Amino acid sequence: MDLLILIQAVILGIVEGLTEFLPVSSTGHLIIVGDMLGFTGERAKTFEIFIQLGAILGVVWFYRRKLSDIARGIRHKTERRFALNLFIAFLPAAIVGLLLHKQIKTYLFNPLTVAGALIVGGIIILLIEHFPRRVRLHRLESLSTLDALKIGIAQTTALFPGISRAGATIMGGLLIGLSRTTATEFSFFLAIPTMFAATLYDLFNNLHLLRAEDVVPFAVGFITAFLTAIVVIKAFLAYVSRHNFTPFAYYRIVAGVMVMAYFW
Repeated sequence: MDLLILIQAVILGIVEGLTEFLPVSSTGHLIIVGDMLGFTGERAKTFEIFIQLGAILGVVWFYRRKLSDIARGIRHKTERRFALNLFIAFLPAAIVGLLLHKQIKTYLFNPLTVAGALIVGGIIILLIEHFPRRVRLHRLESLSTLDALKIGIAQTTALFPGISRAGATIMGGLLIGLSRTTATEFSFFLAIPTMFAATLYDLFNNLHLLRAEDVVPFAVGFITAFLTAIVVIKAFLAYVSRHNFTPFAYYRIVAGVMVMAYFW
């Protein structure tokens, strides 16, 4: 086994775990870092898809008790309503992504489009944080079906690589009146059906690219992403309970400019 491939797997696993749930775009960072490492092509894309499963399982593990409570109490109104809200929020991106999947993969997955999206997304976050908002929802159970639909529509913008699924859903939540912590937690839960569906769909379409020697680097990247994601989720929730998202906006803008200059 080539040591360089394992090192690349660890680096990309860390990048995935670090960025999947932050408003900075994990897909964008994987495209950029993969390009810098020379890890490109169809098999590289399949690897990046696979390690996203590791990050998503990190959320499942972190919220295992709440997910278990929801599953056991699905007959109760509160748990049923929460599950329905997740399904409603999941649908818009699922439908649009299914319709435009090929076009998005063909035309938008490159460092320059990602850099532009990072900059635009950073500016949008600055604008949202600049203007005062009325916070009306502090609990996940308080979301209405209309709130869930609005967040789901916001999530569709993240189909453009570099926008960030987490950023789109969190900012969408803030705009409709969720507290920062509530918007962030809903984004985490919404990631579970969204990313599972997208990842499994992509893997099914790319199984023919996998080879026996891919097992070890794929497993290394998967485990690295899983462990990194668990640490990041806990730290990020602690951060948003006391701070706003402005630092992430500035990071996006600076990173986008640097990437654009590097790849131009």
